[in-house]
Amino acid sequence: MRRAFVLVASVVMCGVIAARFDAGLSAAGGQQPEAAKVTLDYDFYKTRVQPIFLAKRPGHARCIACHGSGTPLRLEPPAKGGSTWSEEDSRKNFETIRRVVVPGSARSRLLVHPLEEKAGGDFYHNGGKHWSSQDDPEWQTLRAFVMGQKAQ
Repeated sequence: MRRAFVLVASVVMCGVIAARFDAGLSAAGGQQPEAAKVTLDYDFYKTRVQPIFLAKRPGHARCIACHGSGTPLRLEPPAKGGSTWSEEDSRKNFETIRRVVVPGSARSRLLVHPLEEKAGGDFYHNGGKHWSSQDDPEWQTLRAFVMGQKAQ
């Protein structure tokens, strides 16, 4: 009897999941959502996003202070005493950052993790919430990157 119940429950859940998936495809015209077509631009990352990791904000450590070692999102730090990265390290960092970005999604972890919860961020970030508003210019730069803006 228990096996029959589990089987029926599993079939029902699969049906619910399939219905939601189909509804999502229908809403997108049977195609992948626009976000799936967005690509991240390395040059925009290198020139506009990467410098944000070195920026000093009142009451906060620079991003690279923590993310240069010992965190799951580990970035290559700039050369000792330097304020820029080698081309090789920039490429490595770009690949690392791609892990926390869903191109075209404003819910990407890169955007919501360091953003205050009242402004649309998630619950907790060890390094504190660096931005209290989505209007912050640095946050807007990160958003532009996630949304696929190209370097000019």
